[in-house]
Amino acid sequence: MNRALRAGLAAGAALTLIAAHAEDPPLRGFTAESSRIQREWEEKFRAIPDTGRIRAMLRTLAARPNHLGSPHMKQNAEMVRDAFRSYGWEAEIEEFRVLFPTPKERVLEMVAPVKFTARLDEPALKEDPSTSQKSEQLPTYNTYSGEGDVTAPLVYVNYGTPADYEVLERQGVSVKGAIVIARYGGSWRGIKPKVAYEHGAVGCLIYSDPKDDGYAQGEVYPAGPWRPRDGVQRGSVMDMPVYPGDPTTPGVGSKEGVQRLDWRDATTIMKIPVLPISYADAQPLLAAMTGPVAPAAWRGALPITYRIGPGPARVHLKLTFNWDIVPLYDVVAKLRGSTWPDEWVVRGNHIDGWVNGASDPLAGLAPELEEARAMGELVKQGWRPKRTIVYAAWDGEEHGLLGSTEWAEQHATELSEKAVLYINTDGNGRGYLGASGSHYLEALVNDVARVIQDPETGETVWKRMQARAIQNGDARTKAEARGARENLRIGALGSGSDYTPFIQHLGIPTLDLGYGGEDGGGIYHSIYDTFAWYTRFSDTSFVYGRALAQTVGTLVLRTAGADVLPYQFDQLVETARGYVGELKKLRDDEAAQIAETNRQLDEGTARLANDPWKPVALPARQPLAPSLEFSRLDNAIDSLSAAAQRYDRAMQVAVAQNLASVALGQLNGLLRTADQQMLIPEGLPKRPWFKHSLYAPGLYTGYGVKTMPGVREAIDLHDWPLANEQILKASAALGREAALIRKAADVLERKGIVP
Repeated sequence: MNRALRAGLAAGAALTLIAAHAEDPPLRGFTAESSRIQREWEEKFRAIPDTGRIRAMLRTLAARPNHLGSPHMKQNAEMVRDAFRSYGWEAEIEEFRVLFPTPKERVLEMVAPVKFTARLDEPALKEDPSTSQKSEQLPTYNTYSGEGDVTAPLVYVNYGTPADYEVLERQGVSVKGAIVIARYGGSWRGIKPKVAYEHGAVGCLIYSDPKDDGYAQGEVYPAGPWRPRDGVQRGSVMDMPVYPGDPTTPGVGSKEGVQRLDWRDATTIMKIPVLPISYADAQPLLAAMTGPVAPAAWRGALPITYRIGPGPARVHLKLTFNWDIVPLYDVVAKLRGSTWPDEWVVRGNHIDGWVNGASDPLAGLAPELEEARAMGELVKQGWRPKRTIVYAAWDGEEHGLLGSTEWAEQHATELSEKAVLYINTDGNGRGYLGASGSHYLEALVNDVARVIQDPETGETVWKRMQARAIQNGDARTKAEARGARENLRIGALGSGSDYTPFIQHLGIPTLDLGYGGEDGGGIYHSIYDTFAWYTRFSDTSFVYGRALAQTVGTLVLRTAGADVLPYQFDQLVETARGYVGELKKLRDDEAAQIAETNRQLDEGTARLANDPWKPVALPARQPLAPSLEFSRLDNAIDSLSAAAQRYDRAMQVAVAQNLASVALGQLNGLLRTADQQMLIPEGLPKRPWFKHSLYAPGLYTGYGVKTMPGVREAIDLHDWPLANEQILKASAALGREAALIRKAADVLERKGIVP
């Protein structure tokens, strides 16, 4: 095509683009004129990410085992740093020194009623050459397990949750002095040994049952995407709901020379030996057990009768570790802002895998690099972000969010003063966009989802999210998705990925995003998470990698370029009010259950209904549940609602006047602290590192979120005085949030900032 023709077509396309956006309403946080310019840059950006480049990058990153401390991990960090630099970013590697135990001895054998020695190994597959890199692979183990050499009877505990131990107690089965075997699922893996230890167990085995993660789900690898019989899910069992990061340096960056705890004194390291095994290794152990037949809900898909034990099955478990301090490499890149360089939009994905890590995490890191490349191309065309953009590749995520936590702790003051948003991804797959985070960002996520095309259907990503909500949601969700609510809801953040230190420790506005839901995940944390598996069974054409780059990149561009940070507080109000409603129902349900249990004890119903041949323990009588001071939370949310409405009205007026005379620096300086206002300075009960009053991982759910966690967990424990104490703290946090929003409205109304 000749130059004149190209120029004519480009000019025509630009005029069409301007005309197409002439009647569009302003983007959230922009004036009409700045919206027009922003939309043009965003559309240019979304045209740049290339599936071929994402594929090539993933192939390179996942070429060899990529775990913390491995040679390929360091090579990848240096390559990623150099890639950022080639895109025009400032990029460096920041090194930390972290505790990283690796196995010295692993022994698992059944000594009675028959001898059996577990394989504890995943066989290589001729169909997947990456699985043969044996000398470089981490063995099958759980990081931050305790050491031990124990021989004990075996007890099956289902998923090993607190509720499962209540069933065991009623069955009269104790795990004291036993080794427990639990299946993956039901809770995060680190909860299983934690609860087992609290009940007196001396060891813990965790296996993948094929009902949840194997042939009952579909064809196993290499014929299909699911876990093969010898596949093992590695994983950390650090007690991360207490605090993540290096167990020996809580609250401070784990740099060379920093004062450390002895690993034996670190509260987040498990006190008993813990080992993950395959269902091939688990089957002989489970088949040898006697005792009561497991309840129907406890039975998996192995061809055996599932029994609880204890019985003749006795197991010898021995684990010792090398407790080494190893280097950790975080890659951090910056694209400096033109207007507010001291306001940061931060985006991260981890770089380390358990083995090759193609799906988790590198399928998310490759699109992140493509976003950075695309932004570098925009800079060449004359674009500059108003705010500084910081991109990171975190090391050591798999073992306890090490890289992100140490970096956030090391730079806590700077982040608290500068960060306006943290966006996290962690791998990527084929399917639907999932989003969770700070709820005043809900409208922003919906806005962006409405302009990203879903590569499989040609509809917008938002339309697919809507369709899934209608198909799979409850009655309320269906009604909201069909139009009863303007925006689709985003989820609340628990833990399990690198967003945790940013929102739950530092109070930085946060989003966690990713595509998935249409590919089986049976290779998670195994040697089978490879480029070969990913290109056969997940995002085979890398169109969802491109969609992720477009989605996250648009969110970054929009936040970095906004005149006013694009927060909408009415959705925070609605969400918080919903949480209070859930707490009221939880209290009432607990009160009703206590009253009913006590009544059955008084009537003798519980005793008479007991089966004399298979008796279960009667429940204990409990004090009746008192009323709680929910009116304080109601009043705080009413105040928050009034402030949010006033802010929204003031923003509409200010935008109509093109934000003339608005002190934007003051306004944005207030808004970026929106999550900081909701922190409880002294932290949550039993875990002061976690400070957010609305979101935290549950002490006994791990990754799963507990909303308004201080209050909710106190009710779960029937600790009514603690529940009232936490209601006061949550109410105060919401009150601080309301005061902040009122100050922001003052700035919009040109009244200045009221002290």
